Amino acid sequence: MLDGEIAIDDPRAADVQALLQRHLTFAHAHTPAEHAYALNVAALLGPAITFCSYRAGGELLAVGALHQLDATHGELKSMHTAEAARGRGIGRAMAGHLIALARDRGLRRVSLETGTMAAFAPARALYASLGFTPCGPFGGYQLSPDNTFMTLRLA
Repeated sequence: MLDGEIAIDDPRAADVQALLQRHLTFAHAHTPAEHAYALNVAALLGPAITFCSYRAGGELLAVGALHQLDATHGELKSMHTAEAARGRGIGRAMAGHLIALARDRGLRRVSLETGTMAAFAPARALYASLGFTPCGPFGGYQLSPDNTFMTLRLA
């Protein structure tokens, strides 16, 4: 059982910026720069993005965002769990929260982009376990050997 709370947060908060920097460092360490699509703080402030954090006892353990691409399609972005908090179901809780938010907004589909490298295997496994299936590029992405695209139809 998780003891934290997921809520809308400000990506400019100091602890959030630190976790986002670790996310960007991870993405760029495992993906060629031209195919790394992790968002920085400025991009996460966009009007079509809802940025959330998971905190337990005041400690930031994970972040994630829902980017509304259009009236029916959203994208999961910036999903990252602090290394010390992995394996506790926090990433699953964040993804579930963002999917529920998409449903509440009447979206019919949620998609995501992640890496193809071994370092991204846990993320791909999590998304597959939530019902995401492979799909083609969406939202301006280009097909590449470094990126995996997945989607989830919402009932």
